[in-house]
Amino acid sequence: MQRLARIAACAALVLGVATAGAAANPAMQSPADSPVNVPEPDGIWTGPQRGYTPATLSGATVIDVDGLDALLARDKPVLLDVSMADRRPAGFPADRPWLPAHRSVPGAVWMANAGAAPLDAAREALFHKRVAELTGGDKQRTIVAFCHPECWGSWNAAKRLVLQGYTRVHWFPDGIEGWQERHPTTVIPEDAAWSAGRTGGEAQR
Repeated sequence: MQRLARIAACAALVLGVATAGAAANPAMQSPADSPVNVPEPDGIWTGPQRGYTPATLSGATVIDVDGLDALLARDKPVLLDVSMADRRPAGFPADRPWLPAHRSVPGAVWMANAGAAPLDAAREALFHKRVAELTGGDKQRTIVAFCHPECWGSWNAAKRLVLQGYTRVHWFPDGIEGWQERHPTTVIPEDAAWSAGRTGGEAQR
């Protein structure tokens, strides 16, 4: 019995050290194995973009499609689509241009993979510059960040704006799929300034 007790104590100690290490090192963040009670990270999520997300986002308002409809009718929000770009198919002819059509919420501004973490300092600065331009420098302007369901990208994008002092940030976790269950989508191009600032090597879905 004493031996079992010692083994249990050692296991608890190892678990405690591992947990503390993960908390101290954001690179060790791992996805939740259940959609129930997913905790908010301290700051930006640095684990895989695809996975279960929290039901909350401190400093922002979480909305469903009804909430988005209400905002569109009332506030003319800035709509930020941060979905990753589609990956070029394997075997696609090298001498042909890869021009996938990205469908989204009408009126949205698409800054592909702007919810990545870590995000290159220059890209993060460009993200904030573009949002400032889109809002006219008004940090009380209504903003909605979205991508796809179970995707941390839009959570991160919204959190970045909260940390920058924007006071009317909304997160739409149901994303493009949630929108198209009720409304038509439209093909939108990637934001020209955001695309021009790309250095290559960014994640694709």
